[in-house]
Amino acid sequence: MQLAFDELGTPLRDVTFVIVDLETAGGSPGPDGITEIGAVKVRGGQVLGEFGTLVDPRTTIPPQIVELTGITTAMVQAAPPIDQVLPAFLEFAAGAVLVAHNAGFDTRFLRAACEGHGYTWPKPAVVCTLTLSRRVLSQADTRSHRLSALARLFGARTTPTHRALDDARATVDVLHGLLERVGPVGVQSLEELLDFLPDVTPAQRRKRSLAAHLPETPGVYLFRGPNEEVLYVGTARNIRRRVRQYFTGSESRGRMREMVALAERVDGIECAHALEAQVRELRLLAAHRPAYNRRSKNPHTQWWVVLTDEPYPRLSVVRSERDGALGPFGSQARARTAADTLAGATGLRTCTQRIPARDPRGTPCVLAELGRCGAPCAGRQSVEDYAGAPRQIADLVAGTGDTPLHAARAHIDTLASDGHFEQAARRRDELVTLLRGVGTAHRLAALAAIEELVAAAPDGTGGWELAVLRHGRLASAGVARRGTPPMPVVDALVAAAETVLPSPGPLRGAPAEETGLLLRWLATPGRRLVRTSRPWSEPVHGAGGWAPWLDKVATAATLENVG
Repeated sequence: MQLAFDELGTPLRDVTFVIVDLETAGGSPGPDGITEIGAVKVRGGQVLGEFGTLVDPRTTIPPQIVELTGITTAMVQAAPPIDQVLPAFLEFAAGAVLVAHNAGFDTRFLRAACEGHGYTWPKPAVVCTLTLSRRVLSQADTRSHRLSALARLFGARTTPTHRALDDARATVDVLHGLLERVGPVGVQSLEELLDFLPDVTPAQRRKRSLAAHLPETPGVYLFRGPNEEVLYVGTARNIRRRVRQYFTGSESRGRMREMVALAERVDGIECAHALEAQVRELRLLAAHRPAYNRRSKNPHTQWWVVLTDEPYPRLSVVRSERDGALGPFGSQARARTAADTLAGATGLRTCTQRIPARDPRGTPCVLAELGRCGAPCAGRQSVEDYAGAPRQIADLVAGTGDTPLHAARAHIDTLASDGHFEQAARRRDELVTLLRGVGTAHRLAALAAIEELVAAAPDGTGGWELAVLRHGRLASAGVARRGTPPMPVVDALVAAAETVLPSPGPLRGAPAEETGLLLRWLATPGRRLVRTSRPWSEPVHGAGGWAPWLDKVATAATLENVG
């Protein structure tokens, strides 16, 4: 398929290639060992310059290498070492695509030399003529893919001699001969050449036409199968460019190749900016639950810790959000750990029996005998006496008190001082889980409580990316380009924003993952609050004040792992 001009990327005639060849003293790549560097810079078939020098490898050159290359130890004694040659070579090759025959060998030695002498390896695009020849040439064309054989095939003006500059000059003609072979199969740009090198099935390559209609804007893309089912959902800053990568060798994941083989169509949804694309992705994943996505397909499968509604409340782990709930937790196990920690710190009962308010006649359990429960089941606690424990938990959830956290920490300190270090470590880890849950709950709830919040982020070109949030959900998104007054755009976005009706619960019905995504975006440096319907704040008695203790615990855990 012939691509449109706007899809071609960088035309090959405009690409600067530096064809390089190394001679070495043998052995594995390291800081030294290179004996010669030869390179030729070309663009559009024209030679722009050459680079060639012997290099002191700081080692004796073995006889077999001398026989192969003709480079002796005496020849390189007066040559500069590689740490003096590298700056000049890196400048010569700066901004160019690196080409070599068996490029892995040359790039490994160059990268090792850079790392060994304190130079930054520039990570250039690399084209291997050996790999390209194997992809392009059949056995009828040549029985060997050695440089000497290819030089004869393409009538190279220089014969390879195992000397760096001669071999680099020969590789120039080999490269041009190979590029002539790939042109008729649709490789016209650097991007297509790099995608052509890995092994890709013809069927996979043909399907790149599915991306032809997609916009080159931020957004979401959906791969659809034969029955219009959504196979996969993803986001990209450039939808067309990202989708085309699925039909090239750059996509090596077997699961994705299987998905591409099934795909019949790709839909693109343009978005104002990356944040809107990420939110739309989450919503589409929840709506379609695509078979080839691994994450975020069940955004409502969160766990919450709640107080039961009875005279002697206890903590229960549930999957539905409600007022006064603590969460969300990503797993039932974390929620259960938080509930057990709270119960132990407050003396709340953990049994599941329903205890009447009047004249309870149950039998005390082992926890009561150990002093860890007041035994309300046996009438040893009145409803009024018991009410203090659930009130402490309610205050913690609301952010008006953190007494249970201090009680849990005091118990840990007691265990440690008594020499019960393993038990203290377990209780410490349980408190960390609780603290993280409380911190997440307060941060998400604080954002979800705001009826409307408008924020802006610089777009990198002098304009602004704008977002209207309502009760923890993205209600509208847009951009004010450079030179456009932003406030009229803000007013228009607010007027057109989605109406969000809050539901009961700390998150007002918003999906926790979406609210968390918005929270992380707002917390990124450079964000500005344009307006908000109420102050955005977190509770004073939340987990924020425990950050120093958490840092101390993290340091201690690291030392334990090292030990």
